[in-house]
Amino acid sequence: MEFLASKGDCIRYFKRPLLLVLVCLVVLVCTDQDYYSLLGVSKEASSREIRQAFKKLALKLHPDKNQNDPNAHENFLKINRAYEVLKDEDLRKKYDKYGEKGLEDQQQGGRYESWHFYRYDFGIYDDDPEIITLDRGEFDAAVNSGELWFVNFYSPRCSHCHDLAPTWREFAKELDGVIRIGAVNCGDNRMLCRIKGINSYPSLYIFKTGMQPVKYYGDRSKESLKNFAMQYVTSTVTELWAGNFVNAIETSFASGVGWLITFCAERGDCLSHQTRLKLAGMLEGLVNVGWMDCGTQGELCDNLDVSSSTTAYFPPGATINNKEKGGVLFLNSLDAREIYQEVMQHLPDFEIISAASLEDRLAHHRWLLFFQFGEGDKSNVQEFKKLKFLLKDEHIQVGKFDCLSSPTICNKLYVYQPCLAVFKGKGTGDYEIHHGKKILYDIVAFAKESVNSHVITLGPQNFPDKDKEPWLVDFFAPWCPPCRALLPELRKASKHLYGQLKFGTLDCTVHEGLCNMHNIRAYPTTVVFNQSDVHEYEGHHSAEQILEFIEDLRNPSVVSLTPETFAELVQRRKREEIWMVDFYAPWCGPCQALMPEWKKMARMLNGLISVGSVDCQKYYSFCHQESVRGYPEIRLFPQKSHTAHQYYSYNGWHRDAYSLRGWALGYLPQVSVDLTPQSFTEKVLSGKDHWVIDFYAPWCGPCQNFAPEFEMLARAVKGKVKAGKVDCQAYGQTCQTADIRAYPTVKFYPYQGTKKSVLGEYIDSRDAKGIADLLNEKLEAMENKGKRKKSRNK
Repeated sequence: MEFLASKGDCIRYFKRPLLLVLVCLVVLVCTDQDYYSLLGVSKEASSREIRQAFKKLALKLHPDKNQNDPNAHENFLKINRAYEVLKDEDLRKKYDKYGEKGLEDQQQGGRYESWHFYRYDFGIYDDDPEIITLDRGEFDAAVNSGELWFVNFYSPRCSHCHDLAPTWREFAKELDGVIRIGAVNCGDNRMLCRIKGINSYPSLYIFKTGMQPVKYYGDRSKESLKNFAMQYVTSTVTELWAGNFVNAIETSFASGVGWLITFCAERGDCLSHQTRLKLAGMLEGLVNVGWMDCGTQGELCDNLDVSSSTTAYFPPGATINNKEKGGVLFLNSLDAREIYQEVMQHLPDFEIISAASLEDRLAHHRWLLFFQFGEGDKSNVQEFKKLKFLLKDEHIQVGKFDCLSSPTICNKLYVYQPCLAVFKGKGTGDYEIHHGKKILYDIVAFAKESVNSHVITLGPQNFPDKDKEPWLVDFFAPWCPPCRALLPELRKASKHLYGQLKFGTLDCTVHEGLCNMHNIRAYPTTVVFNQSDVHEYEGHHSAEQILEFIEDLRNPSVVSLTPETFAELVQRRKREEIWMVDFYAPWCGPCQALMPEWKKMARMLNGLISVGSVDCQKYYSFCHQESVRGYPEIRLFPQKSHTAHQYYSYNGWHRDAYSLRGWALGYLPQVSVDLTPQSFTEKVLSGKDHWVIDFYAPWCGPCQNFAPEFEMLARAVKGKVKAGKVDCQAYGQTCQTADIRAYPTVKFYPYQGTKKSVLGEYIDSRDAKGIADLLNEKLEAMENKGKRKKSRNK
C-alpha cells in the first residue's frame, strides 16, 4: 500500500473501495488539529471572543518575545492559522464539517505581524463595552434595526484611526443609549467595507432606517462628533406651560405614553438642554420629554409643590392633584443614564398571554413572544421595552407566555428554556424561534425579517419526511456561529422562492434523534428534500448562492456520468465538442469543497463546454481503469483532432469557479482574429464590418487573464461584431496611433457608412457579458437612428 498527498488531494492506491474509505477517515482524524483548543475558546465562541483569545496568545507566544525558543515560529504559525480560519464564516463552517482536509484549497502562507502590531494595532475596540464591533454577518441587521447608528470604519494599520480611538471611546460613553456606536475593522471585513464604498480610514457614517447613510467630514473632536450625531436624533423636548401642561398629562392615558418633565426653578440644579435632548433620544417612543420654566410658570409650579429644580415622571393617567396616588415619580439625579434606568423600571411590562387565549391571539396578529418559566425568570431586560415602539411599523405585538402555566403548549412548540419566537399571524403552526444574540438590535432585525419571510421552526410533528412538496431544511445547533449567520440568508432566499420551496430549521440540540436519523454530522447542514430525492447544500452562507443551488437542482449544470454515459458522451463526443469531468469521492474533503465551485463554473461555461462528474466511490473499478489516482481529479477532453491529447489534467492550486473557468477557456479554439498593421487598416478602419479590438501585450498579466474573457465576448457577438486582437509589443506604432496607454484596452469600431476613426470608442469593462450587452445597445441605437433617417427621407 502506498500513500501520497499533495495540494490537498485525497490520494490513495488501494485495491478495495471499503479499505480506501476507512483509511482516509483515519488519516483525517489523526492529522487534524483542534483550532478551538489551540485558541482556548469554545465552539460557540463569537468573532469578538476569538479575536480576544488570539490577541492574548499572540502577545504571549510571539517569536519577538520568545527569541530563544527554536519552536516559537512554528507554534505561532499554528495559532495564527487557527485564527485565520475561525474568524472567517465560510472557512469556519468547512473546518467544523471536514476538519483541515476541507481547507486544503485555502492554504495560508507563513506570514504574521510583529508583536508591536498585536499589542497596539489589533482589535482596537474589542475591550470597549459601549462600542459594538460589527462583522459582516451582523452589520445589516444592526443598521436596519430602526435605531440610530454612528459607525467607525477603520483599519488597524491606519495611524489616524489610532489617533481617533481615545476620542471615539469618550464619545461612545457620553452618547451611550442615545445612539448606537459601532466599529467595523476593515482589515477583517474587506468585502463589507468594499460593498459600502469605504476607500479611506477612518470613515465615519450615520445609519438610520429609511435614510441614506451620511458621512461625517468635520474635525474629530468629541464636541464636533457629538453635535453632528445629535442632528439625527429626531426626538424633541417640548416646552410646557399652563396652557398645554394639563392637556399633555390628561391625553397621555389615551396614548399610553407618559411624560418626563424637568422643572427649572431658581433653587437647585436644572437638567441641561443637552441632557434633556439625550433623554428624549433614549426614551423615544416610550416617554415624552418636556421642561417647564418655573420662573414664568410660578403658579403652576406652586400648585405642583415644586419649589426647587427637579425632574418628574408622570405615567399615563397620572393624577395631577394627587401626585402620590397618581404614581408621579420624582427623580433627584442629574445623570441621563440614571434617570433613564429609573424611568424604564417604572414602565409597564409586556402583556402576559394566557394559555386559553394563546391560539386565538396568535391566529389574528403577528406576535413576538418571550417564553419564560415562572415569575422569577429574569430573561428580559429593561431595554427590551423599546421593542413595542421599534416593531410598531411592522404591526408586531409583543408579549410574554409562562411555560409553567401550560407545559404542554411549550413542549408542542419545542420550547424547553427561556427564549423568544415570532408568530406570523397564522396560529401556533407558523413560527420561528430566535437563536441570535439577546440584544435589542438583533431581536428587532430577527422579528422584522421573520414575519416577512417563510422560514418556520421544525420538529418531529411537522418534519417534511414524506411531504409531496419540496422542502429546504437547515439542520443546525444554536451555539454554532456559522449556523446563526446562515439563518438571515435563509430568510432572504425563502422570500424569492415562496410557493416553490418551503423552508424550515431543525435544532439538533433539541431533536438529536431526528438529526442522527438523517446522518447529520456537522452544523449547519442544509438539505433539500424533494420526495425521495435528497440534495445537500455545500455553498457559502449567502442567499444568492442558495438560490443558485436551487436553480441548479431544477436545471442541472453538471451531468452525473456513469461508465456507460461517459463512454457515450465524453469518449464518443462530437468532433467540435469539449468536456470537463470531475472524478471525485463523496467522502473526500477537497471534493466536497470543490462541488459548489464546480457547479458555478458549469453555469458560467454553459453552451461552450459540457461539464460532468463521476462518483469514484460508486464506480471504483471504472475510475481505476481510467487511471484516476487522486481525488478530486479534474480533466478536460478537448475537441477531437489527430494531434490532440486524449485529455488535459488540471494542476492549478486554486479550485474556485473563476480559476477553473479561465483554465478551460484556454482550450477553446480562437474565434477572434490576430491583426497586423495592414489588416487593422484594411479590415477594421476601411472595412464595412463592426469590430471590437483587444489591444494587449504578451508580457502583461492582466492581458493574459482577460484573453479567455475576450474569446467569450467574440463568441457572444459573433455574426454581429467581429473581434480582433492587436499585439502592442510587436506593433507598437499601431497602438500608439490608436492612443493606447494601458494594457489591455478594449475599443469598439462601428461602421457607420464612412471610414472609421483610428481612435475608436473606448470600452471601460473587462467582463464579456457586460461588453456584449453594451455593444448590443450601441448596435440597436445605430439601427433605430438609421430607421428614423429613412423615415424622414421618405
